[in-house]
Amino acid sequence: MIREFGTGDIVYLVFAARWTLALTALAFTGGAMVGLVLAVMRISSFAPLRVAASIYIQIVQGTPLLVWLFLFYFGLSIAGLPVNAWTAAAFAYSIYGGAFLGEIWRGALIAVAPTQWEAGASLGLSYIQQMRHIIMPQAVRIATPPTIGFLVQLIKNTSLAATIGFVELTREGQLTSASTYKPFAVYITVACIYFLICFPLTQWSRRLEERFNVAR
Repeated sequence: MIREFGTGDIVYLVFAARWTLALTALAFTGGAMVGLVLAVMRISSFAPLRVAASIYIQIVQGTPLLVWLFLFYFGLSIAGLPVNAWTAAAFAYSIYGGAFLGEIWRGALIAVAPTQWEAGASLGLSYIQQMRHIIMPQAVRIATPPTIGFLVQLIKNTSLAATIGFVELTREGQLTSASTYKPFAVYITVACIYFLICFPLTQWSRRLEERFNVAR
């Protein structure tokens, strides 16, 4: 039965955005753990670790995110390991996010001047101590703006989870559009909600980038 698109539908869409944010938080947390390991592996002096991390990153970055969603949701079920949409999405986005965050953070680590490493070594600091007290504080400052930028992309990419039945903002928009037959009004509302979530983060990223560039 077709009904009018009204205030109640807008409220449902706003509430659906909480699942978008929840999936983003879960994916970013998982991706950060994977990315940190990859970044350290990529700058390791042990060649096999660098090669393994590089292969992982090239495979993940060269494969559409949708493929990873289908692989975990449908592929594992075919293999006899059925998973729900939450679990499949969490793993797929963590693997995807880890590859990109790993490269962002690797770039930040190698952007720190080599003289900083030399200064740490001259003080008798171990590799771990150099990373903790000298390199990481500087790398975090460099990596923060692009990391926030990737977070914005991750928020928008959660819309792909609708393809495996995960009911987040985009999926709720599809359901509302089907019941009201007002796709233009529904998707304009969905776009506005995404904008209200992402725009403040984008502006924050730009301000941090300008501040850190001035500080340097």
